[in-house]
Amino acid sequence: MSSERRDKTPRPLRLRVHSGIRWLHTYLSLLSLLMVLFFSVTGLTLNHADWIVGSLRQSEKTGQIPAEWLSGAEPKKLEIVEKLRSEFGVRGAVEEFRIDERECTVAFKGPGYSADAFITRPTGELKLTVAEEGSLAALNDLHKGRHTNKSWSWLIDISAILLTLISLTGLGLLFYLKRIRTAGLLVVVAGAVLLIVFARLTLG
Repeated sequence: MSSERRDKTPRPLRLRVHSGIRWLHTYLSLLSLLMVLFFSVTGLTLNHADWIVGSLRQSEKTGQIPAEWLSGAEPKKLEIVEKLRSEFGVRGAVEEFRIDERECTVAFKGPGYSADAFITRPTGELKLTVAEEGSLAALNDLHKGRHTNKSWSWLIDISAILLTLISLTGLGLLFYLKRIRTAGLLVVVAGAVLLIVFARLTLG
């Protein structure tokens, strides 16, 4: 009878909190493992832009856009963009669609990629210039959220939230580790001091 009572005795609040923080820290770390690894590695490559020097590839294409799509006050933008994508392999989001009396200019941007189409309105003559900076530049642009869509922007936000929670739960766990609590807190303070010092040196 006494053993049954002991089994049903609730665990102390301190132990329950510790168990909850440890569980949260463990599974948040596992969930965000590859995200954190991606942003860590690309943070390094982003800080060393010289590593991608010489990877730029440029190409030019010519073609024809139906002249009737270009006549009138407003050219058929959707048809023009879709033709550029399907027939000429252009990718990325439309950054700009500029129109004047003589020419239409369409600019596409994507991670590590840009394409500029110059279309003569009276004749429909097309000149397309494509610049590809390589995989490393594309990954760096993904790190910055540059020329990306909304879904990637959400992923960056989710990664930032997860990393914040991992840091806070890791700090919380430290208070339950008696043997290394003091030394651990001193290391945390040292890291904070280093961050402040480097920030002040950078900002002048």
